[in-house]
Amino acid sequence: MTPIDRTIPNGIDLASFPFQPAASPDRYLVWYGRIVVEKGLHLAIDAARVAGYPLRIAGPISDPDYYAAEILPRLGADVTHVGHLEHAALGALVGGASAFLCTPRWEEPFGLVVAEALASGTPVAAFARGAIPALLDESCGTLARADDVASLADAARRAVLIDRRACRLRAEAICDADVMIDRYADLYEEMIQPTRHAARGRASDYPITLAGAA
Repeated sequence: MTPIDRTIPNGIDLASFPFQPAASPDRYLVWYGRIVVEKGLHLAIDAARVAGYPLRIAGPISDPDYYAAEILPRLGADVTHVGHLEHAALGALVGGASAFLCTPRWEEPFGLVVAEALASGTPVAAFARGAIPALLDESCGTLARADDVASLADAARRAVLIDRRACRLRAEAICDADVMIDRYADLYEEMIQPTRHAARGRASDYPITLAGAA
């Protein structure tokens, strides 16, 4: 197997999630995405309650059986599903949150929702799975043990104290689509340098694997 020389993270259009310098005075947490078992929404609900924060949920019900069995019984005055929102309303909801809970139950290779939350200025409390530990640092998020409600609740309490401007700066540094494009352009430039081509032989012999995550 050819070793991976580097990883180029996916990027998003940061303008689609404008920075919101202050959270809503309602002080709520947010979870959004497809409502399916592998996204772990039921764990986010339980963690929000342990942390003492209301939770607002947005996203399509992609697994009705899971929703009926695990989510619907957990809804209440402090946990509301606001539906599958159009983009502007979703951006306002995410940007107004004190923190975003990210609860994957598998090794996600990137996590666009993390990038979107950071672009909005919203700190992230997440299970330490897949690529998430590479996206978050102490300036913009907190990590919890996978599938551990108490650990996630503690991470949420710490996340709400994080500076929102630092979250946006992190998004600009590693999640910007323009930065992603520049990194690919730099990589391609390295690969086509005549001196490198002569030294390495055929293009198929290059030990560089493009690993932009999906």
